[in-house]
Amino acid sequence: MKTLVLMRHAKALQAEAGEMDFNRNLADRGKHDASEMGKRLHKKSFQPDLIIASSANRTLKTAKIVAHELGYDENLVVGEQDIYEAGVFDVLRVIRNTPDEVKKMILVGHNPTITGLVGYLSNQLVEHVPTAGVALITFDVKTWHQISAGIGKLNLFDAPKNSHK
Repeated sequence: MKTLVLMRHAKALQAEAGEMDFNRNLADRGKHDASEMGKRLHKKSFQPDLIIASSANRTLKTAKIVAHELGYDENLVVGEQDIYEAGVFDVLRVIRNTPDEVKKMILVGHNPTITGLVGYLSNQLVEHVPTAGVALITFDVKTWHQISAGIGKLNLFDAPKNSHK
């Protein structure tokens, strides 16, 4: 069994004049939302073996905030250039290349790819993963390499604006 949490980076600041998109920082709301989603995953007792994020600034910061809330060493968050400006199949390649000893993983990336991946892997229509939104998908497979279209089960779809009691 493999468990994958797909997460879209939290709300970012608009790029300033001349600033590269890659370097955009998180907005205060984004920092709060990333922390909230990390707390929600913690309440569900989700403990990842690996956290991978696009190497873009806003995405890495989102991943590190979530890592902190889960008690995962922020220094172990892996920045992956191949996730930035990647399509569904590019990110799928990153997922499939995950070492098999990893049972639970969080992957933090960008839209529209994250939304596309949720639908591709689970066959569940998710129209839009909002900033800091998470989708927890389980796969009845032994290796990450076996992950393919429609074989995942969407067990959780959550976003900061969803009410929680």
